[in-house]
Amino acid sequence: MGKQKMVIIDGNSLANRAFYALPPLTTKDGLPTNAIYGFITMLFKIFEEQHPDYISVAFDRKEATFRHREYEGYKAQRKGMPDELAQQMPVLKDVLDALGVNRVEIEGYEADDIIGTLSRYGEGEGLEVLVVTGDRDALQLVGDGVKVVYTKKGVSEFEIYDLDSIRKAYGLTPEKLVDLKGAYGR
Repeated sequence: MGKQKMVIIDGNSLANRAFYALPPLTTKDGLPTNAIYGFITMLFKIFEEQHPDYISVAFDRKEATFRHREYEGYKAQRKGMPDELAQQMPVLKDVLDALGVNRVEIEGYEADDIIGTLSRYGEGEGLEVLVVTGDRDALQLVGDGVKVVYTKKGVSEFEIYDLDSIRKAYGLTPEKLVDLKGAYGR
């Protein structure tokens, strides 16, 4: 029997990807649902293809993080979440809870911090860890026991990054990707 598998999903990233990938969908009462539908579609595809033993979805919280307190301009240029997507987030979280999917949000920390911590924990416990995200910053997490499942397009195209594919694509180790981004900006 192989290693147990842990999947960690970047909730905000996948909800955002689904929101923009699908046409507007609404309930009869007018609640937008395209992000919910797309997210759950991706979740079921992950279950079907990966058969995880453990799964968690990490979300950002609205409160400021420690980075905001240390640097006033942190993410100051970033546009806020569209209202149509923001309306779907509580419902999406309710659906995940109803499905029994572990959901993690920690005041003062971003989903990225949670994802990094969970991935290192899982790797340390000898699990095969898959991080599912549309954020290339997560590629720095790739290691012997950690792969990143990068959502390329829409809600159905994924690319899996491991140590070899990082070296082929960037000519670097995952740790050096941080230096590359720091030297050349985002």
